[in-house]
Amino acid sequence: MTFAARLVVGTLLVLVLTVGVLLFASERSLRHDLVGDIERSLATEAGFIREALPPDSTTWSESVRRLAVQSGRRITLVDADGRVRADSDFPTGPLPAIESHLDRPEIQAALAGRTGTTTRQSETVGRTLLYVAVPGGPGAIRIAADLSQVDEIVSRAQDAVAGAALLALLVGTVLALIAGRSIARPLTAITSAARAIAAGSPPRFPRSGVPDIDALVQALRQMHRQLADRFDELRREQAESAALVESMVEGVIAADERGRIATANPAARRLLGYDPLDPLPDLAELFRVKAAREVVDAVLAGAPVQDREVELDGRSVLLNARPLPAGGAVLVMHDLTEVRQLEAVRRDFVANVSHELKTPLTSISGYAETLLALPPEPEMARAFLETILGNARRMQRLVDDLLDLSRIEAGRWQPAPTEVDVRKVAGDSWAEVAARPAAQAIQFDIRIESGGEKLCADLDAVRQVLTNLMENSLRHTPAGGIIACIARREGEGVALAIRDSGAGITREHLPRIFERFYRADASRSREEGGTGLGLAIVKHLVEAHGGRISAESERGRGTTVTCWFPDA
Repeated sequence: MTFAARLVVGTLLVLVLTVGVLLFASERSLRHDLVGDIERSLATEAGFIREALPPDSTTWSESVRRLAVQSGRRITLVDADGRVRADSDFPTGPLPAIESHLDRPEIQAALAGRTGTTTRQSETVGRTLLYVAVPGGPGAIRIAADLSQVDEIVSRAQDAVAGAALLALLVGTVLALIAGRSIARPLTAITSAARAIAAGSPPRFPRSGVPDIDALVQALRQMHRQLADRFDELRREQAESAALVESMVEGVIAADERGRIATANPAARRLLGYDPLDPLPDLAELFRVKAAREVVDAVLAGAPVQDREVELDGRSVLLNARPLPAGGAVLVMHDLTEVRQLEAVRRDFVANVSHELKTPLTSISGYAETLLALPPEPEMARAFLETILGNARRMQRLVDDLLDLSRIEAGRWQPAPTEVDVRKVAGDSWAEVAARPAAQAIQFDIRIESGGEKLCADLDAVRQVLTNLMENSLRHTPAGGIIACIARREGEGVALAIRDSGAGITREHLPRIFERFYRADASRSREEGGTGLGLAIVKHLVEAHGGRISAESERGRGTTVTCWFPDA
């Protein structure tokens, strides 16, 4: 039931109860007052009758009838024995047998010298009468009045009061309805405002003019401002947390107390092989690796797990898991694959550098000790010294290449692009390489296609790239082979390639030829003086220009290394 309906019903109940009490009280009070007036009037009339009653008892019946006609009352004379001597309701003459009135209360009071009053149903006339008896006459003079007129007066009064009460009920109902609506309207508006607050929509607060309701509206308005501030702060913190989790390199997975995944950032999906929109299984079914499942079982059982390294699809992943206070768990996955690869590269680098330096150092040390131990002949000493000098230069080349590679990787070297004449720089680079004895039996060719005559790059870097590539091809190309420099326009840049007809590279070695110290045929490269850093330097020089490098080769059919330089 609405507030307005409750107010109207409550008002009606109060009005009905009030009208009922009013009707009852007014009826009792009016009847009491009317009966009291009649009693006093009857007592006065009885006194008059007592004075007017003749001494001759034989005329009492006639006198009583005459007085009754004048007063409109019933008059009865009763002697001291309770016998009726005269009654205005009976004709003149002998009275019929009437029972003794000695037991009537009013008669007893009158015979005792007092005024007696009684209201009862008359057994003689069959009506409700008011009896008043006073001493006098043969013993008691009783006068009676019919109370039907009192009932009529009371009934008319009750009708009037009932009509007024009905009018009051109607007016009260209308006023209650108006008041209920006037109060319920702002309450309804307050309810709508509260629902809008709960839904996150802007509320509209009413103005009722009722102080209590206005105080409630003010409290709600203040609460809404405080909630809005807190929600904004929570949303800001949530957005910051979400952005932090989304941007983390580590994979983060949060699950509820049932093990259902609530949050999984892109790094976690990437590590597990799921697309951004793919549904995720429960945490207990997420991993196929036993070690990872043991971590999940432990954290779901409430035990934290710290720094557990597992293998997931060929990747090294460090797992840390923590149970949540309200149930569930948070799992953090850190991909250590690159770290482990870098560690392997570092170990290989140290081993390779040590090996590359050890060989010439051993040679230098051995020849120097021989020279010191036995004074050789001049020709032998010269040969030993030439060997020592060659190994020293080999170490110098290795150190220079390492320094160049380190400078490029650290970003301390930046290219100074300029327009480079491809044919000229290719010819100059080959001229430097052609001075070696092995180049005398190699045919060199320059092929410039349309659009490949010029490229935009650092001249010294291009010369170093071509020299390294040509030296590498020369080491692997037998006598009578061909080395070609090919330039062509490719997209928004120029592709510069060195092609040889040498031994070629097998498919399993091809993806790794640009790694430092990597050799497809290590023994042969060392015999021919390679440091194992040439292609790594070429790769970093090309990428420093924003370009890219690729290699194509087949065992026994030569190799082609292509460097693409973008236009400025």
